[in-house]
Amino acid sequence: MPIPVGTKAPDFTLKTSAAEGLKDVTLSANFGTKKTLILFFPLAFTGTCTTEMCDVTSGLGKYAGLNAVVYGISVDSPFAQAAWAKQNNISVTLLSDLNKTVARAYGVIFPGLAGIGDTSARAAFVIGTDGVVTYSEQTATPKDLPNFTAIAEALAK
Repeated sequence: MPIPVGTKAPDFTLKTSAAEGLKDVTLSANFGTKKTLILFFPLAFTGTCTTEMCDVTSGLGKYAGLNAVVYGISVDSPFAQAAWAKQNNISVTLLSDLNKTVARAYGVIFPGLAGIGDTSARAAFVIGTDGVVTYSEQTATPKDLPNFTAIAEALAK
């Protein structure tokens, strides 16, 4: 069960792949300045996840216009995420939750996906500049996309 609206967002520092190598990204660095949209997705190189991150990439300007930073989080390594992003022209900042600690903290572990092991569920969280969750959603199945209309409304508040 995902953490509810009104909860202080669990802080984290995760790795992303950047041109200069691996880089740390910390959620709380946005507090006081930007809203944050966190999109958990099960696995890189899968159909629905590719569609979601490509669609979000094409709308990044809309999120920036709402004073928001977007992070995609999966249990893939940052190296797999980087290869997938390059192959699909994904420019969303992808964060590696290889040990599943952040997915657990947000209550979005998907157990035994396709018999290959635990991943993150598909989920979305909007975090306000004060670090509090203002939108929380876990989709019914990994093939369902989050409600991006409701996400945009939460960011616009």
